[in-house]
Amino acid sequence: MGQLPPGLLTVSTGRGRAAPLFATLGMLYFAQGLPAGLLGKSMPALARDAGLSPEWIGLQALPALPWALKFIWAPWVDRWGSGRSNHRKRWILVCLAGVMTVLTAAAMLSQAWLFGAGFAVLIVMLFLLNLFSATQDIATDGLAARLLTPRLRGLGNSVQVSGYKVGMILGSGALLILVGRLGWQATLFTIVAMLLLVALTAWRFDEPLEPVRPRKPVTLRWWLRQLALFWRRPGLAVWLVILLGYKVGDGFGTRMIKPFLVDSQWTLAEIGTLDLVASLVGLAGAGLAGLIMMRLSRRVALFGFAGLQALSFIGWWWVASWGADTPPPEVWIWAVALFEQLADGLSTVALFVVMMDYCRAGHEGSDYTVQASVQLFAVGAFTLASGFSVAWLGYASHFLLAAALSSAVIGLATFWTPPAQPEWADTGRS
Repeated sequence: MGQLPPGLLTVSTGRGRAAPLFATLGMLYFAQGLPAGLLGKSMPALARDAGLSPEWIGLQALPALPWALKFIWAPWVDRWGSGRSNHRKRWILVCLAGVMTVLTAAAMLSQAWLFGAGFAVLIVMLFLLNLFSATQDIATDGLAARLLTPRLRGLGNSVQVSGYKVGMILGSGALLILVGRLGWQATLFTIVAMLLLVALTAWRFDEPLEPVRPRKPVTLRWWLRQLALFWRRPGLAVWLVILLGYKVGDGFGTRMIKPFLVDSQWTLAEIGTLDLVASLVGLAGAGLAGLIMMRLSRRVALFGFAGLQALSFIGWWWVASWGADTPPPEVWIWAVALFEQLADGLSTVALFVVMMDYCRAGHEGSDYTVQASVQLFAVGAFTLASGFSVAWLGYASHFLLAAALSSAVIGLATFWTPPAQPEWADTGRS
């Protein structure tokens, strides 16, 4: 990449130059998907298989707290080391080293002990895993928001979500399969080896120098002012409500899909196979979203894909309504799971693209992170309640409530104005 200004990364003149950026971003988001898949996908199934109640499974979302709170230290990630070469790359490499250290420590402990007497140690390890991954995410998002022009953000976020989903595939469905075949220790060491390859790829990437800007001291007052300047812009109040509601139904509903399958007498290997194939469909959805968003307006994509997400949980409500005595044919569960992941890929890319549109020059990492934190805080709160929802309402009513939560945000479509995109003026899109 050399010292290439980010403005040259355009479709018409920078396609070749953008390729190394896309490849690096894909690998970095892949690394972040591994612990997310482990926490959000594998752990519920492993915990339920070990005999934990749905309430405890829902509370396993607590170690993901750093993802909701990362806006607190995001401005410091943007600032510390800025103005020097490879500013964000250094943050990324340190965080990758932290993730590999935690996974290596987990591999040295017994799986049975971690899900039994050592459950508190497992929670601490998952917290550290998420802390390092969330901090890496700040640096990676800042890099992406800075170097991707509005025209490339659809494709760039497809790469982001696709890389993340590949990581989730290995951290969820594939991990469940590998644990059964290779064992706990060999599986985690395999993941560490993959992350080492990611670190080598990041190390080889030459991050362009950032423009040197006047800097004020990093103080609490400065931090509060940065937050205020971001949220005071026109139209941000409506966007805040959208962020709070856009993915809560998805997080609330998907958290209990694996326990539902376990209680429907699916084996861990069968669940892992379903999750693997469904994640591949989600990967295709993320790639398709990038192409669609080069043609579709931000408004239609954002709210149209939210409608598909709501429809997918109508499907889960339908299969859960069959009852234990007359379970639905497996083909219907497969169809609903595949559609849900397709909708998730489409809606996630749309959300991330618009989040990137709102980022200010020089504050990309913190601006993107504060939006992600708002969204993740809302999702996390509903995810924590998901186990209690199933315990009180049952799986069918839980999924129906998830569908209602997913569709509620669509009513804001008429009140929202997409952020201006000057570079798209010749296309007439917003």
